[in-house]
Amino acid sequence: MLEFINSIDSSILLFIQESVRSPFLTPAVTFITSLGNAGIIWIIMSLLLMIPPKTRKIGCMSILALLFSLLINNLLLKNLVRRTRPYDCISALVPLVPKPLDYSFPSGHTGSSFAAAWVMYRSLPKKAGIPVLVLAVLIGLSRLYVGVHYPSDVLTGVLTGILSGYLAERLFCLISKSGTPLDRFLNPEK
Repeated sequence: MLEFINSIDSSILLFIQESVRSPFLTPAVTFITSLGNAGIIWIIMSLLLMIPPKTRKIGCMSILALLFSLLINNLLLKNLVRRTRPYDCISALVPLVPKPLDYSFPSGHTGSSFAAAWVMYRSLPKKAGIPVLVLAVLIGLSRLYVGVHYPSDVLTGVLTGILSGYLAERLFCLISKSGTPLDRFLNPEK
């Protein structure tokens, strides 16, 4: 089964390299993928959401979701699975960005993107939530385009990211019912 998944993953990456990559798309896609470096775009957006009292809880939930994603993806799964990067296994695959030093599975860029985007999509008005979700999708797809992740890495990143967002929402739901000073900070209108 694992060999079958690796075969499909490799075929998709080589198809992208041979049929999708273009001089027109590459600068845009490498820029999009760089937005996910260290989760920086999501950290900035979360911190900005923490400023107005009305969106403070959303910003805090998003930061917590990013922390869950870091723990699940980068500290736990990457080190348990230890999947080699695709450019090290597929001799014809040429990465378009500097080679990451950590393991491939799951995609940390995708996990953090979907962790924060899940919270924002579910909590913000749709006119803000939908573009955030689209950005998360683009960052995930960009990891395939630049040749640093397998499709199954990205798909797992989507799932663990959504799980991270869900866990952050559940924890904040419990905090909101607690009446603690943290609850009053997050919900100043109470």
